[in-house]
Amino acid sequence: MKTFGLGLMVVLTVTMAGCGRQPEQPAVNLAAEEAAIRATDRQWQASVQSRDADKAASFWADDATIYAPNAAAIVGKQAIRAYVGGAFASPDFSISWTTDKVIVARSGDMAYSTGSDQFKYRTPDNKIVNEKTHGIVVWKKQADGAWKAVIDIWNADAAPPSGVGAGNK
Repeated sequence: MKTFGLGLMVVLTVTMAGCGRQPEQPAVNLAAEEAAIRATDRQWQASVQSRDADKAASFWADDATIYAPNAAAIVGKQAIRAYVGGAFASPDFSISWTTDKVIVARSGDMAYSTGSDQFKYRTPDNKIVNEKTHGIVVWKKQADGAWKAVIDIWNADAAPPSGVGAGNK
């Protein structure tokens, strides 16, 4: 009888231990997710180059926030669409960017990318400005599998201090 009781305890212990385990999630293919973000980023840039404000705004999530330099935060798809449309209304406006790195979280549902941008725009006092910036985009994978920007922030790339540069020591 003691053997039966001990055997039953072992079976119950093993069964209970198995109940506490979560089913293993399939491994996320981080390289494939990075490739998907880079492809989305290229499509986004193509929509900007074609000056399609609706298409360009579609790459931000509905609750996204843009943090442009020296400006209030631009929050939500409607505000972002208005911001993009206003920029595209100026014939002098242009932007292009290079994405340097994309880092995807192990969970496969969040990522960030870094890169540099080249802006051209006309100021309120009628001057044309060419500006180089650095930026970060935080990406979130949507329920449908699409990657959308949820945070977009950039700042000016300051010129190096006088006398600093290649060949100067």
